[in-house]
This record gives sequence, C-alpha cells and structure tokens, in this order.
Amino acid sequence: MTKAVQQQDVSVLSSAKNGLVYLTPNDWALVADKATRLQFKARDPIIHKGKRTHGVYLLLKGTACVQIPTKGKPPTIAPGEVCGEISLLDDLPATADVVAREPVEAYYLDRQTLQGLFELFPHLGSRFYHSLAAILSRRLRDTIGPGEAAKKQ
Repeated sequence: MTKAVQQQDVSVLSSAKNGLVYLTPNDWALVADKATRLQFKARDPIIHKGKRTHGVYLLLKGTACVQIPTKGKPPTIAPGEVCGEISLLDDLPATADVVAREPVEAYYLDRQTLQGLFELFPHLGSRFYHSLAAILSRRLRDTIGPGEAAKKQ
C-alpha cells in the first residue's frame, strides 16, 4: 500500500463521527500500518452471527448492513466505523451478521496485533477502548430509542 493511499485511509477513519473518535493522528498511523486491507463484494458476509471475529473491521469504503431483528431500519456501518467489536471485547461469537451492501474495503485488525500495539503504546489501548465504549453506548441508545433513554434521566 502506498503512503498516499494510507494517508487517505487515515483521513476517512479519523474524520468519522461514529468511529474510534478518541484516537490521535499518530494512533491512526500505527493502526493503518498494522492492519490488513480486505475487500468484499456487494452481499458478501463480513461477519457471521455465531462465529468469532478474532478482531475488528474498520470500514474504509462502502457500507454494510447489520442484520438483527429491529423495529426500524436495520443499522448501517459506514466508512470510518467499526464492526466486530463485541466479539473482540468478550471473545465470544458475533451477535449479528454484517453484510456488505455494496463493494466494501476495510481494515482488519486481529486481537493479537491489537494487543501487541497496546503493549507497546498503552495510551493507544486506552483511547481505543474508550472509543469502543462510546460506540457501544451510542448503538445501545439507538436500539433503545431516544424516548426510552431520555426517560431514564
């Protein structure tokens, strides 16, 4: 991967408002350097419900649909956003299928690579997990619905 492509990827990831928002530009450079770039065709499964992901996917291009029973429109994962985080956190099988809606390019970071980065750069690990907590909190609130979350206050 060329330096220009990597810089473009980092730009997409770092500008996403629903992504790993607490990572710094240096963090993103480290992540991009260690990640594996993958491509998926439209309708290709990215994550299989009931199977472990062993890592996370960071979408660079295209969108994917999270296939879970919901009352409204199924959640979408867009460029700069992450999927596979629940399985990464608890080392259990995925809770949903994630399927490419269109051609998707994504970075994949496996657990071992992430742990190696976090051992070398502990503050990266702190910011990464802080970002995942914010993502999961937002997704839970979106699932519950704004009315229910507001009632709890």
